[in-house]
Amino acid sequence: MPASLPLSMIVITRDAEDDIAECLASAAFAAESVVVDSGSADHTVDVAASCGARVLHRAWTGFGAQKQFGVDSASHDWVLCLDADERVTPALARSLEAAFARGEPACAAYELARRNRFLGRWLMHGEGYPDRIVRVFDRRRARWSADEVHEHVVASGPVGRLDGDLLHLSAESIERYIAKQNRYTTMQADLLHARGVRSTAPAMFVSPLARFVRNYVLRLGFLDGAAGFAHSAIGAFASFLKHVKLRALERDAAARVAVDEPRR
Repeated sequence: MPASLPLSMIVITRDAEDDIAECLASAAFAAESVVVDSGSADHTVDVAASCGARVLHRAWTGFGAQKQFGVDSASHDWVLCLDADERVTPALARSLEAAFARGEPACAAYELARRNRFLGRWLMHGEGYPDRIVRVFDRRRARWSADEVHEHVVASGPVGRLDGDLLHLSAESIERYIAKQNRYTTMQADLLHARGVRSTAPAMFVSPLARFVRNYVLRLGFLDGAAGFAHSAIGAFASFLKHVKLRALERDAAARVAVDEPRR
């Protein structure tokens, strides 16, 4: 375990009492832990506070805005942003210590390799690993995008890579995993529709197929056995759902225009 590092750990939560303690413990090297809770009905807040975290309360405004609020509220300019179901491995902790060994890290942000667990198996290929994401950055030179879903860090300087994995304990049950995909595809479709993006019949076919081939074949997802196939297939179906929901929004909008047209 590295010594205390001059960075703030940021976690956004809602009903995460089963995960938050282990999440915070995995990054005990952070000089500060900040939990931004959006109305948990369980004991998330109490557990986080008992672990020494500074707990802030904020109504849900979307993933990007919620995470950026935590970043803006931190005491340190360098931040490590985690989800409650993620864990920092000892190897990643040592890599972070090395980055701070000589003072300010060289890059504006750092990319991590996230390893996803699915159907009880740690995935080694496909979309499950290495699922590279930026989670460590200097808030003076980087920030979260304002996207409601599929938010990402936008950096104004060089982005490096840290050794070691970030573990993602996803899909504790297949029902919850599929429900999450359903929620996310709805948010994606709403966002695309608001931006004026339109779906097409070819896109409904090509996008899911391309995603499956890329992750199951080209990125060797088939080497993860049944779990790899299921993970790639559900990901492809999520792409299909996004396009179907976008088409439904377009249809509903066109129907409203048709109803209003005779009144003009």
